[in-house]
Amino acid sequence: MIEPNSELIIDFELIRNNIQEIKKKLPKHCNFMGVIKSDAYGHDLKIVTNAIKDVVDGFGIVRLDEALIIRENSSKPILAMQGVYSSDAYELLKQNNIWTVIHSTSQLPLAKQFNDSLTFWIKLNTGMNRLGIKLNELDEFESFFKDSNVLMTHLACSDNPNDELNKIQLDNFHNSWNQASKKMKRSVLNSNGVINFPEHSYDWVRVGIAMYGGIDLPNLKTAMKFRSQIISIQSLDAGQRIGYGGRAQTKQPSKIAIVYCGYADGFPQTAQDGTSVLVNDCLTKIIGRVSMDLISIDVSEITDCKIGDWCELWSPDLSIVENAKKNNLISYELMTKMSSRVKRKYINV
Repeated sequence: MIEPNSELIIDFELIRNNIQEIKKKLPKHCNFMGVIKSDAYGHDLKIVTNAIKDVVDGFGIVRLDEALIIRENSSKPILAMQGVYSSDAYELLKQNNIWTVIHSTSQLPLAKQFNDSLTFWIKLNTGMNRLGIKLNELDEFESFFKDSNVLMTHLACSDNPNDELNKIQLDNFHNSWNQASKKMKRSVLNSNGVINFPEHSYDWVRVGIAMYGGIDLPNLKTAMKFRSQIISIQSLDAGQRIGYGGRAQTKQPSKIAIVYCGYADGFPQTAQDGTSVLVNDCLTKIIGRVSMDLISIDVSEITDCKIGDWCELWSPDLSIVENAKKNNLISYELMTKMSSRVKRKYINV
């Protein structure tokens, strides 16, 4: 057995395949913005940029330092999706041909100074009530109503197509676009929006989590394989309690394996008993509370299980979505919380 360590193996071919699957839902004229903020959702910003730049039409980020890394590796459009707030930042946008968002009237004085030299996306608050200008403020942005700019919004409930807020937001957006004399391009949809409302794809979609296989859709694969090795196996009688607090208890004679990984690696401490894992291509379950460095799993039904075997916590064969749903979490959080001590491997770059 090699010295154990938790590993994160990222398959960039799967990311590219996921993009192609999502594109099947889009009209040909629609541009695809790959959202790679937060270190590409934990998948490595620079490597993802180079891996997908031939299959996307632009990139979405939040921090300017992310934008500058992308610009070093691609000439395609980059959008600063939460805008910038200083004249120095605007100068950086201009020097590096980076697009930006305006979401507040407080940004107008600076933005107007660069109106002729930058591409702007005007963000409307159509009902999410997070970022975005109010509907009755749109006329104040009239100088930005031109076909090089984009009118955008963000759907709060795109993952639930039956939520009435979706219709309210889409109606508000359509009315505002008409108010702007239909001069601007349009962007409404994120990952779940593309799945549930493809008829509103318009000119740009902004796809993040789906590229990495973080939503539940046939043919999308989790691009991360998060795994670690078994370092101990013990046989327990029925009625034995396991882990901190003795939360779990064996109901029958059981074989319990200990995995060299815990919440310090990025696995959720709140993971419930019954959370699925894979060992030797066999599905089994977590039993007992997750520790800082260790996870207990029940391998009673895996006859060939031994010390040194790998345990997959999520992977292309065990969707990260399943873990998230079981534990009342979201796949975004799981992807972006991976610890620096987890060894990274990159394949099919």
